[in-house]
Amino acid sequence: MTESFFTPISGMELPRFAGVPSFMRLPVMDFDHPRISEVQIGLVGVPWDSGTTNRPGPRHGPRQLRDASTMIRAQNGATGVRPFDLARCADLGDVGPNPADIIDSMERITAFYDTLTSKNIVPLTAGGDHLTSLPVLRALAKDSPLGMVHFDSHTDLYHSYFGGTMYTHGTPFRRAVEEGLLDPKRVVQIGIRGSTYDDEDTDFAKAVGIRLIRIEEFFARGVADVMAEAREIVGTTPTYISYDIDFVDPTFAPGTGTPEVGGPNSFQALEVVRALDGLNIAGADLVEVSPPFDSSGNTAFLGVSIMFELLCIMADSTTP
Repeated sequence: MTESFFTPISGMELPRFAGVPSFMRLPVMDFDHPRISEVQIGLVGVPWDSGTTNRPGPRHGPRQLRDASTMIRAQNGATGVRPFDLARCADLGDVGPNPADIIDSMERITAFYDTLTSKNIVPLTAGGDHLTSLPVLRALAKDSPLGMVHFDSHTDLYHSYFGGTMYTHGTPFRRAVEEGLLDPKRVVQIGIRGSTYDDEDTDFAKAVGIRLIRIEEFFARGVADVMAEAREIVGTTPTYISYDIDFVDPTFAPGTGTPEVGGPNSFQALEVVRALDGLNIAGADLVEVSPPFDSSGNTAFLGVSIMFELLCIMADSTTP
């Protein structure tokens, strides 16, 4: 049982529409806070979308996700997990990007996560576009490559865009493999679908040993069978979880920059995360929520509900 300092403010004490919103109403801390050494899981915002190539907006995602997260309560209704009782969690604020410079922004993000990992804090990140994952992985995997379970409708394995731009939200995991941050034989990508320009990304995946599970296979086999394979692929070694909200069908998550029809529903979106319980999770992210395309706020609420499921399995793994 964690002490009250690390326990979110209850809606029974302060209405959830009141107060300054933080992730899941947790205490907000910076690296100079006198109790930062006690934090086990840090929730971090990366308000940055300079890697976006079409519809922008995810730079506003962390702010909307924080606001929506005030709806999260203390206990997981399906699993019974009470993550805030199992691990000391805190909102570590936002990484301040340079919206005019991709390279500088990535260096800032990596430096932030270098500090975070030096304090033995496991990060749960709210993006931001999917390029966000690359500078985070540069900090988390600098000593040895990670495995990865990746939920997305796109592989993000392209070499470059527009004749040589190497850093976009369509290239982060190509770079991560090339830089030795991910072990491709311990990477599984789930939910891939939609029209494509060519087969460059999937050819790369096959060449290096990344397992792609297209949406047709996902539905034919079912969540339990697919996730059992995913667990076998990553094994017991440190693993990163990356969750693009466009994994979910746009009927349930329209607020994203590159939606693809024919995806999972909102229940399946939660179910796949629950199936990761017990993995050795080095960090996780939820990316590509774009408030300009989320007029109802439903995408953001689904996003923070997925973050809560991620937090539950991360907190559960911190308990001996």
